[in-house]
Amino acid sequence: MTHAHMQKGPLMRTRLLALALAAGMGLTTATPSNAATPSTAVTSRIAVHFDLAKGQQPENIALAPDGTAYVTFAAARQVAAISPKGTIRILATLPAPAEGGAPALGFALTTGIVRTADGMLYFLYASGDATTTGLYRLRPGRTPQRIAALPANGLPNGLAYDEPAKTFYLTDSVLGSISTVPLRGGPARTWSSAPELAAAGFLGANGIKVRHGAIWATNLDQGTLLRIPIGKGRPGPVQVKATGLAGIDDIAFTGNGDDEVVAALNAPNKVVRIDSGGRTVTLLTAGLQNPTSVAARGRTLYVLSAAYLTATDPNLILAPLGARA
Repeated sequence: MTHAHMQKGPLMRTRLLALALAAGMGLTTATPSNAATPSTAVTSRIAVHFDLAKGQQPENIALAPDGTAYVTFAAARQVAAISPKGTIRILATLPAPAEGGAPALGFALTTGIVRTADGMLYFLYASGDATTTGLYRLRPGRTPQRIAALPANGLPNGLAYDEPAKTFYLTDSVLGSISTVPLRGGPARTWSSAPELAAAGFLGANGIKVRHGAIWATNLDQGTLLRIPIGKGRPGPVQVKATGLAGIDDIAFTGNGDDEVVAALNAPNKVVRIDSGGRTVTLLTAGLQNPTSVAARGRTLYVLSAAYLTATDPNLILAPLGARA
C-alpha cells in the first residue's frame, strides 16, 4: 500500500465527521437565557501541533501532576501522552472494526479519558462493534483492558470519575443518556435518560464532570449546560444552567467559585467562561481549530483543537486562566 493510500482513511474520516458536525450545528435551537458579556481575550500559545494525516485529532484530555497531558486521538483510535516539552508518545491503539463504525459518525473513535490518583488511565472507545465498544482501563506499560461493555448502537463520549463513590459517569451522545460503571468494572447502568440529554438530530449529551454532589453535562445539539444532583442513587431534577451555547463540547471548572465553568464551543471556534448566572464571556479564539476539550491546572488552561471542520491544524493551546478563588 502506498503512502498516499495509507493517508486516505483518516482524511476521509475527517471529512465525514466535518459533514456530520456541520449538520449538527444547524440543529442547535436553544436561545440564550442571558445576554453574553463582551469578549475578554487572553494571550495564548500553541504548545503542540498534531499530525492530521495520522488521525491525531485530540478529543479529550486528562492531566497528571507532573504536567503530562493524556489525550485521546479520535480518528487514530489512540491514547497518547504529551510531555510538558511537547513530546508525543502513543500508549495504545484500539483495533479497527471489521466494517462500519460508531453511529452518527460512521467510524470508530476513542473519546473520553480520565486519570485516577494511582496513575491509571480509563477511556472510552466507540466502534459500533459490540465486542469492542466500552470503557477501558490502561495500566502503565500494559495493553488496554475493557472493563465494561457499552451499547454498540450508541456513542459513548464524555467520561468523569466520582472519587468518593468509586464510580464512573459517562455520556452517550446518540442514546442521549448518562450511565454509571463502578471503578472495578462490570455492567454499565443507565443513570439518567432525561429529555434534556437527548440529541436533536445529531449528538446530544457530550461533555461531563462531577462537581460537589452533582453531575454537570453538556448537550451539543441543544446548546445547553446542565446540572443534575446525584442524590442517593437516583438523579435529581435537571437544572439548565446556560443555553445558547452552539456546539458546546467539553467543560472544566475554573476554581473561581463553585459554578464557574470554561467550555469549548466546537464549530464556533471559541472557548468561553460561563458564570453561575449562565452569562458567557469569550476567553479565546486565536489559534482554535474546532476545540473539543478543556482542562485547568493551577492558572493554566489547556485547550485541545481537533480540526474536525477546519481540517488544518489540530493542536494543544495553553492560556492563562486568571486568578483562582
